[in-house]
Amino acid sequence: MKAFPLCALVALTPFLTFAADAPRVLPAASLPDDVRLQPLKDLDGYFPWSPPDSKIVWDNRAAAVKTQIRVALGIWPEPTRNPLNAAVHGKIQRDGYTVEKVSLETMPGLFHTGNLYRPTGQGKHPAVIVTHGHWKDARFWEKTDAVLKKEIADGHENSMVGGRVIFQSIGVQLARMGCVAFVSDMLGNSDSQQISHDLAHKFGKQRSEMISPEPGKWGLYSPQAETYSQGIMGLQTWNNIRSLDFLTALDDVDPARLAVTGASGGGTQSMLLAAIDPRITVAVPCVMVSTAMQGGCTCENASLLRVGTGNIEFAALFAPKPMGLTSAHDWTVNLSTKGFPDLAQHWKNLGAADSVKLFDHPDFPHNYNLVTREHIYDFFNTHFRLGLAGERLKEHDYEPLTQAQLTVWDAQHPAPAGGEDFEKKLLQWWKEDSDKVLAANFEKIARPALDAIFTRTLAGEKATIDRRTFKKEDRGDWWLLRGVVDNEGRHEAVPCLFFHPKKWNGRTVIWLTEKGKSALLDGDQPNADVSRLIASGVSVIAPDLFMLGEFVFAGQSDDPVRKVKNPREAAAFTFGYNNSLLVQRTHDVLTLLAFVRDHEHHSTSVVLVALDKTAAIAAAARALADGYVNKAVLDAQVRLLDAPSIYSPWFQPGAAKFGDVPGLLKLGKGALWKKGEPGAKLESAIDAMIAD
Repeated sequence: MKAFPLCALVALTPFLTFAADAPRVLPAASLPDDVRLQPLKDLDGYFPWSPPDSKIVWDNRAAAVKTQIRVALGIWPEPTRNPLNAAVHGKIQRDGYTVEKVSLETMPGLFHTGNLYRPTGQGKHPAVIVTHGHWKDARFWEKTDAVLKKEIADGHENSMVGGRVIFQSIGVQLARMGCVAFVSDMLGNSDSQQISHDLAHKFGKQRSEMISPEPGKWGLYSPQAETYSQGIMGLQTWNNIRSLDFLTALDDVDPARLAVTGASGGGTQSMLLAAIDPRITVAVPCVMVSTAMQGGCTCENASLLRVGTGNIEFAALFAPKPMGLTSAHDWTVNLSTKGFPDLAQHWKNLGAADSVKLFDHPDFPHNYNLVTREHIYDFFNTHFRLGLAGERLKEHDYEPLTQAQLTVWDAQHPAPAGGEDFEKKLLQWWKEDSDKVLAANFEKIARPALDAIFTRTLAGEKATIDRRTFKKEDRGDWWLLRGVVDNEGRHEAVPCLFFHPKKWNGRTVIWLTEKGKSALLDGDQPNADVSRLIASGVSVIAPDLFMLGEFVFAGQSDDPVRKVKNPREAAAFTFGYNNSLLVQRTHDVLTLLAFVRDHEHHSTSVVLVALDKTAAIAAAARALADGYVNKAVLDAQVRLLDAPSIYSPWFQPGAAKFGDVPGLLKLGKGALWKKGEPGAKLESAIDAMIAD
């Protein structure tokens, strides 16, 4: 570990002076050597993945990633499955297949829409969910003659009929092959207009009127919705899960043969549904899975989702079941050499080498063209064991339906209301439903969520003092020690002052503040509270948590927090790929606890003190420390739901959903002293720390 020299920091900030923080640990012209000071990761980063050699290791990792996905999407715990009230109507008979209109009430008042293509033959049939990407009015979309003629000339399509309305074409062909196909709408597209296209896919600026900690008054993308993991991606995934509920209840569907396919944003939907719903048996996510761009739309991103993971690993979660992938001249262009070889090895490791296949077409731009669709038909034919050959796997002309024939809504089935009032009411139901489910089994649900949100526990941490930064100063009855505590395996640093009595009684206090270690000083002396602890024989550690004190230049602040370059004010673009500042600071506390735990001079008692908003950090660290913290002295009135902005230092995606700070305290072990409770005085807390 070493300090960053000043010359290496010019690109990071225009300021050339440092925050006043005497006494310092590091030289005045340096910052801690900490990997977290590097640029943030965003959706256009590099997301490689390597398959583990051990099946046991993979099984544990896969379970953790699936939980992370569910937590990020707001479906951990799953919402209550209300009656779908499925409306299936308007049947149109064609040669060998039928087409029907479908609406499903996937949450109270929220309707999912699409068309159901069914073969006319008897018996149980495989079923396929067909999701789509950002084609405008996809289910109703018709290409112009000029576009279609060019596509035929370029080898994308071969028919003026099938190539014109591709989402009808795939439904028709699957039905002609003997499959039931549900061609459904993404939010804000075709018949799904309760949440507008602009809100679902083009959201760019926070709406002050939709930000409130009061239930029923916040909207999507607000800090409150994010703390409850409520987002477009979660709603779309839940719609697809409920679509499986609908399909498996149909008399003509074989529930043992269920598939999903989709391209672009539909590839994202199909990849995630396959990853987390065990009912899917075959999956073909098209032109999406890669080590490069992970999904550019708000509907393809969620806070927490890709922290430490990415789309290649999401695809790997489906192994060893059959998965087909397609690539094109887009962000998937290098899939054959970056990403797919690792997936192929992974399937081989699990004894299913023949069950994963890449259809590589770098000669075509981003697409869902006939070449791709015929790969899908062939893959389903193979893995559903349909036994079809030749022309049965080729699209043939048919009579397309008009938008009026396809649309779900009519006089007997009027379109439901949408807008901001609906949005607020939907999120209120989602919150209240989650609260009820959580209350019935808090520990079982919240504990895995805690691990997913904070990504670490104390058990896996190892830390030592960086001797190159260590200084020792005699202050009479006590030592002032300075040094950087180094989390060795993670390249993370915590500058600390240690107020260590010469007659140490074995008790150690880690004292957190919003301003870092300087808040515990009067000039270069410890303040009265710390002095009292030192005099009683208690050792006190005063850290600069990440982006406090020696991490920042003079004139800088941790509010607002760093964010990625994407100008759209959706939290997922930053916090879907990077830990929040609150999580990073919680990691720092775990680093300090690991340092104390493993130090050659054993502490008989460890206390966390946090009398301001850092109480949330202390509560989280205590819950992740598996009983190592003997006592916490903190402000129990702090609430993460109150974060005023998605760029506040106290903004934490997912945290309020699992009980906020009271929930974190409930998950922890050890004694508690709570500021704000009747009769609670800091003097008495310090007395207790001295007497314990």
